[in-house]
Amino acid sequence: MSSTAVTTPSSRLKVPRWAVPAGVAVLFVVAYLVFRGTATLPHDKEAPQFLAVTDLREWIDDHRNDNPLFLYFLNYIRLFVGWLYGLFQSVLYALGWPGITGVMGALAWLAGGWRIGLAAVAGVSAFGFLGLWQSSVDTLALVAVSVLLSLAIGIPLGVWAGLSGRVRRVITPVLDVMQIMPTFAYLAPLALFFHIGAPAGAIATMIYSIPPAIRITALAISGVSPTAVEASSSLGATGRQTLFKVYLPLARSTMALAVNQTIMMALSMVVIANLISAPGLGGDIIRGLSRAQVGIMLPAGVAIVIMAVLLDRTMMAIAHRGPHARLRTVDLVAAGVLAVAGVALIPVLPRTWPDDLTLNFVAEVNDAVRWAETSWYGVTTFIKDLTTGVLLNPLETLLTSSPWWLVALAVLAVAWRVSGVRAALTALVCLLAIALLGVWEHTMQTLTTVVVAVFVTLVAGLLLGVAAARSPRYSAVQRPILDAAQTMPAFVYLLPALALFETTRFTAIFASVIYAVPPVVRLVEDGIKGVPATVVEAATSAGSTSGQLLWKVQLPMARRAILLAANQGIVMTLAMVVVGGLVGAGALGYDVVVGFSQRPDFGMGFVAGIATVLLGIMLDRITQGADRRPSPRKRKST
Repeated sequence: MSSTAVTTPSSRLKVPRWAVPAGVAVLFVVAYLVFRGTATLPHDKEAPQFLAVTDLREWIDDHRNDNPLFLYFLNYIRLFVGWLYGLFQSVLYALGWPGITGVMGALAWLAGGWRIGLAAVAGVSAFGFLGLWQSSVDTLALVAVSVLLSLAIGIPLGVWAGLSGRVRRVITPVLDVMQIMPTFAYLAPLALFFHIGAPAGAIATMIYSIPPAIRITALAISGVSPTAVEASSSLGATGRQTLFKVYLPLARSTMALAVNQTIMMALSMVVIANLISAPGLGGDIIRGLSRAQVGIMLPAGVAIVIMAVLLDRTMMAIAHRGPHARLRTVDLVAAGVLAVAGVALIPVLPRTWPDDLTLNFVAEVNDAVRWAETSWYGVTTFIKDLTTGVLLNPLETLLTSSPWWLVALAVLAVAWRVSGVRAALTALVCLLAIALLGVWEHTMQTLTTVVVAVFVTLVAGLLLGVAAARSPRYSAVQRPILDAAQTMPAFVYLLPALALFETTRFTAIFASVIYAVPPVVRLVEDGIKGVPATVVEAATSAGSTSGQLLWKVQLPMARRAILLAANQGIVMTLAMVVVGGLVGAGALGYDVVVGFSQRPDFGMGFVAGIATVLLGIMLDRITQGADRRPSPRKRKST
């Protein structure tokens, strides 16, 4: 009688979890060594698709006043926005510096008390002392028009989305794409359809700043207590009455945050909108970037920061004010006196800021930058050369010398492993579209810069976030710095980067890191602080050391927050790296800038903007998918 061997689970051959990924990596290495230098899709400035888009622009410019789409629709939008901008500009010019100072100070006083009121008076006066009064007024007018249009469209849509889950599901993917798109990507199509100038700049700023207005308003409406809504309905209130008597009053403070974020986004965009000839402070910053002179950029950068801080503090004071809070009589009287005094001085004082009261420190700033460059030359050069030699050049060589199909397969495999099949297919489609657009080589160069910048951002963000989460004293010191950093428009970060590293790829990386680190630090800190105290106490009582507690408990349980931090870091870094095309980053950012500045290259800039959007969607979907997927340990246990 023959016996049959019985195999038990313990006798089966177990394959280590790392074996399959390692084997796939080896296959990719072998494929790279075999096919290196083939199918690399080099950049062709005279590609047919670039020329076709340029010809389309020429045709549109020639038929802008006889094509029905422009004659009866787009031109009217442009004329309306231009009229609205002219109205705001005329009112501000009529008020002059005494009237604007008094009115702005009074409004800030009413919103947040005497401290914010006096800060507004000092801040508005600073625009004149910096010698940028007219540019600041133009920027204020452009921001006012853009924010007004954004809120007029965004708040009703946000209310609708907050009341209807179906509308929210439809509109969320659109808002995701709009927030992924780097700022430059808005400019090319708007220049194509709305020409250039203040109207096109206002429309571009409106489109860029409208997503937070919709998102936060929808969040505020959906967060209203169902009990209050049911009570209103039971008393016989109609849907309209419930909206205006219950939803909007209870959502007031959160909706004020929507206004605040819309203003901040608009201030970030109005500078970039100068590339399509929008007026304001952006012109001084762009001129300083083009000449690599920090002395020209710094006053305009300081003015933008002051404007952002003043508007931010004013709106935050309104948001924190309770729905039933009443103004004190003293504040009402003081604000009224300030406003009346400013308006009364209009016929007495000149409306433009006197030239003899301006400060000119362009030469001193340029001298200080040159001193810094010579004094810190060894340190900054070492950091720049080390990063370029160890990270940038090897990765760029790998991506640009690999066959396009091998890069696509590698991204497909990584996306599948990290985020699942849907994200993998999205990434593959984006890469195939980039290959068809003819900007593969420059996209790989941009991807190199983004990967290096994100790596540095995540390392710095994790270290600072963990330190803040584990030390309340350090967190208290760091938080106001993060608040100020997140208030500043993106272009301001180019100032220290340009001063330290001149115009190189590393300049864009450095600016991207200091721009993207604050939200990463916040998310990591909040994620670690969100770990339940009972879990921490249980691990501590079991004898875990501080390091074991961090690596075995806090970081794994804060996984979703860390992945969200990585996602935000990627999106913000990509946006800033493209802006870095103005300071030597090259690749897609440079293509976009050249496309706006040189008419024959418009097609190349337009296509580069589309490729940037596709790259952003690819990276965003991969990291968002990783955030939604369960961890490998959880998948194994289920």
